[in-house]
Amino acid sequence: MHVLKRLYPYLKLQKKFIVISCLCIVLETMFELIIPMLMADMIDVGVVNKDKTYILIRGGLMIICAILALILGIFYAKYTAKAGYGFAEALRKDVFSQVQTFSFKNMDQFSSASVITRLTSDITILQTTLTTGLRPFVRSPIMLLTGLALSFVLNKQLAVVFFVAIPILAVGLFLIVSKVGPLYRGMQSAIDQVNTIVQENLTAIRVVKSFVRDEYEEIKFDQVNKNLQQASEKAFRTSVWNLPLFQFVMYANIISILWFGGNMIFQGSMKVGELTGFLSYVLQILNSLMLISNVFLMITRSIASCERIVELLEVTSEITDDNTSTHCIQQGDIIFQNVFFKYQETAGEYVLHNINLHIPAGSSVGILGGCGSAKTTLVQLIPRLYDVSDGSIYIDNVNIKDYALSHLRTNIAMVLQNNTLFSGTVKDNLLWGNKHASKKDLDWACEIAGVNEFIHKFEKGYDTKIERGGVNVSGGQKQRLCIARALLSHPKILILDDATSALDATTEAKVQQGLASLKQTTKLIIAQRIQSVQHTDFIIILDEGHIHAVGTHEQLLKTNAVYQEIYDSQQEGRGL
Repeated sequence: MHVLKRLYPYLKLQKKFIVISCLCIVLETMFELIIPMLMADMIDVGVVNKDKTYILIRGGLMIICAILALILGIFYAKYTAKAGYGFAEALRKDVFSQVQTFSFKNMDQFSSASVITRLTSDITILQTTLTTGLRPFVRSPIMLLTGLALSFVLNKQLAVVFFVAIPILAVGLFLIVSKVGPLYRGMQSAIDQVNTIVQENLTAIRVVKSFVRDEYEEIKFDQVNKNLQQASEKAFRTSVWNLPLFQFVMYANIISILWFGGNMIFQGSMKVGELTGFLSYVLQILNSLMLISNVFLMITRSIASCERIVELLEVTSEITDDNTSTHCIQQGDIIFQNVFFKYQETAGEYVLHNINLHIPAGSSVGILGGCGSAKTTLVQLIPRLYDVSDGSIYIDNVNIKDYALSHLRTNIAMVLQNNTLFSGTVKDNLLWGNKHASKKDLDWACEIAGVNEFIHKFEKGYDTKIERGGVNVSGGQKQRLCIARALLSHPKILILDDATSALDATTEAKVQQGLASLKQTTKLIIAQRIQSVQHTDFIIILDEGHIHAVGTHEQLLKTNAVYQEIYDSQQEGRGL
């Protein structure tokens, strides 16, 4: 019930269209219910008395009722479509906006494939339930109650059969719905698994091809696809029991009514027209019951989707934002004070341990360490992609939690390990850094990042089309484009997380020289090669989440055994 209340505001937005649709359904149903009465009257009066005028008048009224019902049905279809698609659009927009507020820690709770499934498949299920379920949801109770009332008006004795049929159908429906609900939830989870495999395979298609693992990936997909098939078959195998149950009850009722009604006609206590009209109402009543059962099955499935969508809507972001803050980053001075961090509160050990560090404004800092030493984690805390578990981080002597999040991240530019370019032109991608950047700004950023070395080789220059993920540019070109994009925001703090790993030594040296000209920007450079950081003001060596040593290249080379070992191994590699 909670999940339905949570989504009620989205239905309320479509209140006008839903009310008009319901009104059309009610009027359409009324006109359809009048037709059997007119038909019974036409047979018992017009046909029996051979009154052609009476027959034509009643027939004309039946045609008018049918036409009016048709027109109302068309209007219902129009407005229910507006309601359904409007509901889905508003819900999808809010869910997407909610996902955008997630911190990295929040995103760790859901796979990207699951989020995609919830934004597409689950919301589409709710949209379909509204557009196709509103009609039977409103129409069926009216048909049922009115049909029952008119059946009693026509013949009270025959109408007693419904008191036997309806309880049987109600019990059967309850048993089916109670079993099929969990199965629908399992089916949606199986769709998540299929989407995960498809997403991974398409993202890493070049790796799959290069290692000739097509067959292996097909086997993985077959497994999750088979799981989806089995989950779907089990859910629908249970739900289809609804149809034979209702058909059995329907035909049993019709046979009973024909038997008892026929005897009444022979006895003279019932007319042929009454039995014909009664049978019409019987069919309407039983059909309405079947439609109600189908609505319950649709609602059961949609509740499973509701729960998955509400899970996203009710996630509380781990990172709170003070939008009213007036603090501004002026210099980019960074202080880590007794900082501890772990990804999960329940984790036994911290990823970062008691980090105390001062990075002066405008300085250039290198960060080295082995795999798993938490280099990336350390820099991700600065723009609050994650929040510290304990301790504080200050920029210009202001706690980073006291800055407006948008201001903080606008003034801290990051070039991550996994460089991402979006489909569009080179210019479109660069303008992510500053949508108001001029041609002069673009040229400036591209010169520092070394993009000017290859941009002129593109036939259309800045208007060159970038394919999805930047697959039509090399790794080094992609890295330099990402650096230029970051520079366009004129950040006070620039973080490069192994951002020049794909560059040769000569090109990297040119980029470093360009970055060195940014005297007013604090630069943090994570690297695997000492060559990438040896000219920085000082170097931080991390080891298993601890600061192992801090010093200049010359100091560390003289005093630190770990640094000496790294330096010697890389020098030997260069010699080979």
